[in-house]
Amino acid sequence: MNTYGRYPVRLVRGSGARAWDDTGKEYLDFISGIAVNTLGHAHPALVRAISEQAQTMLHCSNLFHIPAQEKLAEKLTRLAGIERAFFCNSGAEANEAAIKLMRKYWYDQHSPRRTIITATRSFHGRTLNTLTATGQDKVKTGFDPLPPGFIHVPLGNMNALKQAVGDDTAGILLEPVQGEGGVNVVADAYLRGVRKLCNDTGILMVLDEVQTGVGRTGEMFGFEHTGMRPDILTLAKGLGGGVPIGAMLASESVAASFGPGTHGCTFGGNPLSCTAALTVIDVIEQEGLLENARTQGGHLLLGLKAIQRTHPVMQEIRGQGLLIGAELSCDVAETIARCRESGLLLLPAGPKVLRFLPPLNVTSAEIDEALTILGDCLGTDYIGTDGGSS
Repeated sequence: MNTYGRYPVRLVRGSGARAWDDTGKEYLDFISGIAVNTLGHAHPALVRAISEQAQTMLHCSNLFHIPAQEKLAEKLTRLAGIERAFFCNSGAEANEAAIKLMRKYWYDQHSPRRTIITATRSFHGRTLNTLTATGQDKVKTGFDPLPPGFIHVPLGNMNALKQAVGDDTAGILLEPVQGEGGVNVVADAYLRGVRKLCNDTGILMVLDEVQTGVGRTGEMFGFEHTGMRPDILTLAKGLGGGVPIGAMLASESVAASFGPGTHGCTFGGNPLSCTAALTVIDVIEQEGLLENARTQGGHLLLGLKAIQRTHPVMQEIRGQGLLIGAELSCDVAETIARCRESGLLLLPAGPKVLRFLPPLNVTSAEIDEALTILGDCLGTDYIGTDGGSS
């Protein structure tokens, strides 16, 4: 079905931060499958792990105990300091599970709390619940009637958030960095304020780290920058390094509301996906990729700021770790096309923001190469799609 605005490229293989199309053309891949290819393409450890697992067992029903799933749950809960894990296949599924768990938790408390507060410009998925939770009207058009129980407030406005909390509020759902919404970094102080508000009112705090989790921001989880932790955490994208997997972590007291039969997933936590996720986490730790994400993210930010000084079309640069956005004064579509033609793959975060998502093991040389291509594509002869020259 015609559900994707596809680029005119057929990628057929990759290695590290590079990919090749069916004509043999080489690209620097700073999309990484939209923050999925944490270790780049065809990392030897990941290739070996999933190959060996495929020779043993691909899938096992959750009617049985699955050793790789138990090991992954132990590792994630230990790293996050959140006691329980549920596994699924995607970010939307993880957020859907979080929404269900919030409401079931309050049901078990004999409370009427069901409403979930999210932020404008947020993105939480494309199921009916998660697109309704999303703070962007463009994903909702044509899918009414939408499920009730969601309200949106401006990101970063604590007064508006406090006013939105009422007797029917179940929890607050936020992204530490809004990826699809424009690479909008949420201030640490604001997130700490949200945690305090949830503590004071007794409601639940949920962080959607589908894009920011698993090292993307330079810490294993984005919330680690703030010194606090949520009641519920959702993960996906980079967790499997390219193999589909999602996870929802929850505190012991909240997770207790999910008992046998309350939620489930046929493919969630299968041996192959859990083995992939375990390998991704092991490689991040063994190869020092959190530090690399911080170092190379800083290098990329400095390089973009250098381009900004000579290219006024680039107006604002923001991000954390290796999730970085550069806002232009014009639509980014032409810039993305020019970069692609020159061998650099980028994607938008809204109509005027370039998004940079290289793998966590990207090198300084690869970032320098990408910056050179971008600078050339933003040359003085550049004419934006809105007709404004730079």
